[in-house]
Amino acid sequence: MRSLQDGVLFDGDAVSVNTKTAIGEITVLDGHRPLISVLVKGDLVLTDAKNIEHRFAVPSGFLEVGAHNTLIALID
Repeated sequence: MRSLQDGVLFDGDAVSVNTKTAIGEITVLDGHRPLISVLVKGDLVLTDAKNIEHRFAVPSGFLEVGAHNTLIALID
């Protein structure tokens, strides 16, 4: 498992992102509504366009799902 303290670890197309937030576990898929949420300790699991799963340790941070299927995770 890679640490998100290393800078940008993924920049590309994803099919889904699953992670824990302050209000519970969420999965972000194509067409998800825009949202900003607090991330809590757990894993962020991203499945890329080739169906390869990438797993990242998350101590805490923020998640922003923007318009046009953009997602940014800022991790402490």
